[in-house]
Amino acid sequence: MRQEMGLRLKQHPHKKFVRDILRNKYIYLLLLPGILFYLLFAYGPMYGIILAFKDYTFKGGILGSPWVGLEKFRMLFVEPEFIQAFKNTIIISFGKIIFGFPIPILLAILLNELRFKKFKKTLQTVFTFPHFLSWIIISSIVLNIFGNLGAVNNLLSVLGLERQHFLADKQLFRPLLYITDIWKEAGWSSIIYLAAISGINPELYEAATIDGANRFQKIRYVTWPGMRSVAELLLLLSIGQVMNAGYGFDQVFNLYNPTVYEVGDIIDTFVYRITFQRPPDFGFSTAVGLFKSVINFGLLVTADRVAKALGQRGIF
Repeated sequence: MRQEMGLRLKQHPHKKFVRDILRNKYIYLLLLPGILFYLLFAYGPMYGIILAFKDYTFKGGILGSPWVGLEKFRMLFVEPEFIQAFKNTIIISFGKIIFGFPIPILLAILLNELRFKKFKKTLQTVFTFPHFLSWIIISSIVLNIFGNLGAVNNLLSVLGLERQHFLADKQLFRPLLYITDIWKEAGWSSIIYLAAISGINPELYEAATIDGANRFQKIRYVTWPGMRSVAELLLLLSIGQVMNAGYGFDQVFNLYNPTVYEVGDIIDTFVYRITFQRPPDFGFSTAVGLFKSVINFGLLVTADRVAKALGQRGIF
């Protein structure tokens, strides 16, 4: 009898799980394509990570190539171009966070303060539109404005001044990355903050008005607390993308040139160059990618722990 009861207790969680699936079968059915996508295209190919520990040969393939241990990782730190790309990635990533992260927050607050709805929606559309342009189009726009034969240099020529090589100037390249990134993504990111603001209870604003709060005080004591948790979450996710230079491959790849490699070459563009512009070393390229992913994960976990230590919610 006791054995039968024990068996029922052991089976109980499984029955509950099955009942839950049957009760919500349509929701699980909707989840299925997404789960299959990630299994096939995100987790399935991960077995290729072992290339970072092998000396890949076409004859042996991934599984048949000889093991070389951590040799590929040792090669990373004796490769001057990788060291330079690593430094550039860190600088550009944190530059984007410092200069670019607050802009969507300010933009959302300012848009929220507008009283004319049509004007507000028009501005939202104008600010959001650049997000849908590819970096190829944006780089063409930048080239047409600041290139050697671009509008600015033509104007300088008409004024009798010397043409400037703006896109080959190492001092200007990183600011160019920050400005174009803000122009492209600030409007799109502000939508998330506007959604958070729309969830704030209007009675809080009414109570603040009764208490005599002005508009700045309402922003400080009502709007900002209502959107702060979203800002913290997005900041944590941004820190987790530091080694990707804020999804910066397309941007840097389309805007840089050999004269600004010293300040603009990031890890992703470095991997591209060593993979397609040199005799291929797939083990080395995989080691670079794995190194980058591990650092990103470590940064994300560390930022999450710091956020929790400061009394915030974190993401894990």
